[in-house]
Amino acid sequence: MSPVQSLVQVTGLVVDFGDVRAVDGLSFTLEKGAALGLVGESGSGKSTVASALLGLHRGTGAGVGGTVRVGGIDVQEASGEELRRLRGGTAAMVFQDPLSSLDPYYGVGDQIAEVYRVHTGASRRAARARAVEVLDRVGIPDAVRRARSRPHEFSGGMRQRALIAMALACEPELLIADEPTTALDVTVQAQILDLLHALRAETGMGLLLVTHDVGVAAESVDDVLVMRHGRAVERGPVREVLGAPEEAYTRELLGAVPRVDAPREAVSRAQGEVVLEAVGLRREFGRGKRAFAAVDGVSLTVRRGETLGIVGESGSGKTTLGRMLVGLLEPSAGEIRHGGGTEKPGGGTRAGVQMVFQDPVSSLNPRRGVGESIADPLRARGEGDDSVVRARVRDLMERVGLDPAYYGRYPHEFSGGQRQRVGIARALAAEPRIIVCDEPVSALDVTTQAQVTALLAELQEEYGLALVFIAHDLAVVRQVSDRVAVMRQGRIVEQGSVDEVYGSPQQAYTKQLLAAVPALDPEAAAQRRTARRELAAA
Repeated sequence: MSPVQSLVQVTGLVVDFGDVRAVDGLSFTLEKGAALGLVGESGSGKSTVASALLGLHRGTGAGVGGTVRVGGIDVQEASGEELRRLRGGTAAMVFQDPLSSLDPYYGVGDQIAEVYRVHTGASRRAARARAVEVLDRVGIPDAVRRARSRPHEFSGGMRQRALIAMALACEPELLIADEPTTALDVTVQAQILDLLHALRAETGMGLLLVTHDVGVAAESVDDVLVMRHGRAVERGPVREVLGAPEEAYTRELLGAVPRVDAPREAVSRAQGEVVLEAVGLRREFGRGKRAFAAVDGVSLTVRRGETLGIVGESGSGKTTLGRMLVGLLEPSAGEIRHGGGTEKPGGGTRAGVQMVFQDPVSSLNPRRGVGESIADPLRARGEGDDSVVRARVRDLMERVGLDPAYYGRYPHEFSGGQRQRVGIARALAAEPRIIVCDEPVSALDVTTQAQVTALLAELQEEYGLALVFIAHDLAVVRQVSDRVAVMRQGRIVEQGSVDEVYGSPQQAYTKQLLAAVPALDPEAAAQRRTARRELAAA
């Protein structure tokens, strides 16, 4: 009798991109019905491994060595037809950004139906019925009607559910999920993770979860494989690896994870005069019957030297509020006071307030060196000749931990964390009193997150800055903030000191947000999942 074959068998996998070795001699197995988490920092090779399981490097010029077998198919030796059957049939992949994976011109149901027809030869009617069936299975309400909707008509969480539905259409043995919750707020993230857990239990499919978030792994998998520089650092049951890691790197990775339940270091930042006050802010979008208030009657104050955290789900109005505080959006009503003065609608951006954006790539000109982007605020103020400006930019780059020699390099030549440092340097160039940070670390791995938040704290202490820190990650906000405001549907529903709001939340919505934060303890994660399921059924 032949031995039972593993669902995934990877032996000595090597992937080279030119002179760069992304994966270096990796070996692992995944059994049918099991769940394995690939965990590590950006650049550790996680996503490269996931792509190799489906042969996605074929034809790209990448050098691939070793053996990869999925569902009994040798991916390296498979013909084009065998690979087509593998992709979507035997194994399916869910990517981080559903917008880039869905065609904007076609209804979501049509796209799922097309995948089903290609792999099964089903009729159009049967394929449409299957699309509605899987959309309903992943929790899309009114699936018959929503199957006709295009991707832009879905929220981020709904688009991710649609991608999972597409992956499930052909009942694959293996689901590969590559950072499936990175861009989602905590409650939607919890829903997606709960969905994956339920689907595994129902279908018996295997799961390979790629994530830089150790908490997400604790919520979702049986075993975890920690990667660094393309190699395996540590592997074992998730409870053992996260509870008692043997390797120093794993301990370092865990130590960088912000937690809502860990003892909090006392923050004793000196807080001075009020530097910003918002009174009754309201911002409407649309007209007539379609008008809605993204921010509705928000009042808050920010003092010199303090950090005000603003948390809430996607669509709660956080970013709209931040853009009004900076002057990028005009309030429909209410006023903003800077240092005792009032900013009238139409006042434009203020020199004393700067913003650090979530995606530094989209806020930096790809055709200009980063040094020139940092120099823009200095040139706008007419600060000296070119040599003076360049010297000041190099000082700023050094201050935020960038090599001044990189002045002329372009944004694509930097890592995500380095690009965020460029954004911080550019904000500092204007010598602001307040920096509004809009999800500044949400796309970064935990160690880079820790570096960026530590940098912000140092700069705040050095320059006496006030920070408004907008994020959907409640653990990060708890770590960096003095006070916190919780937003829901455009309003602040609860605010106070961090210890008050996190330690003794008064509003049910705040409690719901805190309950959705991933737990590093797999047993606690299971208890939370059960509690969420009971709450949903009630």
